Amino acid sequence: QVQLVESGGGLVQAGGSLRLSCVVSGSIFSINAMGWFRQAPGKEREFAAVISRNGVRTGYADSVKGRFTISRDNAKNTVYLQMNSLKPEDTAVYSCAADTSPLRIGVRPAEYEYWGQGIQVTVSS
Repeated sequence: QVQLVESGGGLVQAGGSLRLSCVVSGSIFSINAMGWFRQAPGKEREFAAVISRNGVRTGYADSVKGRFTISRDNAKNTVYLQMNSLKPEDTAVYSCAADTSPLRIGVRPAEYEYWGQGIQVTVSS
């Protein structure tokens, strides 16, 4: 089993920054790609960013590209999402997710086996 715990969310003004963290515990040897997803009220969960096991490959949704940066520190079993130039439309519950499939860099929620509980990010205008 794998457990994921997010932290770092909160309320920020438009144009501000936040850094989300996701600590992974349990059977971490099985984890390959890690992703961040978000879900706004009344909307479906959507992909935000993904990073490969070694951190070399990353991917971003068009809506966050150039503003968000995903990174991971495998020594600390932690994945980060640095969010800059935040906009009110970034308001959502953000969740980290873990994929055990080798080599896959998934962008769909169904490709991830393990999920954190989610954390609220609210951007005021």
